[in-house]
Amino acid sequence: MAVADLADGTIEGPDGPGDGPVEGARTGDVAHFREVLGHFATGIVVITGALDGVPAGLTCQSFVSLSLDPPLVAFCPSKRSSSWRRIDQSGAFCANVLAEDQEATSRVFATSGADKFRGVGWRAAETGSPILNDVLAWVDCRIEARHDAGDHHIIVGRVVELEAATRGRPLLAFRGGYGRFDN
Repeated sequence: MAVADLADGTIEGPDGPGDGPVEGARTGDVAHFREVLGHFATGIVVITGALDGVPAGLTCQSFVSLSLDPPLVAFCPSKRSSSWRRIDQSGAFCANVLAEDQEATSRVFATSGADKFRGVGWRAAETGSPILNDVLAWVDCRIEARHDAGDHHIIVGRVVELEAATRGRPLLAFRGGYGRFDN
């Protein structure tokens, strides 16, 4: 796997966690916490939603399949994310799984206050949430549950519809950078 450096060492950019101490960590050091947990490679998704027809989105690496019956997924947005607040108010979201050539898209959606949808093609899913063009896969959901989790929320979504591309490779997060499969 090849790795490209992330500008600030976190996928969530300015909407992400603060730089204070981590309670319960060996050293209480956020940098150490991120470094250690950065050794777990994850895929990268852009979570999108639309409130009153206006799209919102954020980059996220904490996305998982949760249940087959019923079909549920989960992700963890920062409590400080203004994009998440707009998506939450819509009651639905779409998880867009980024392909290896979509690093620029990840960076744009990780930026706070940017016009994230400028120049980004998309269409509305059944819930009205944006499905971004050329993603590896997408999962459209209605918000089923919200749980408090420190400086983040745990959001559970009930899958409404989903689709995957017939080929392609994922964009990955690894050791504070972007990764791709070498093979």
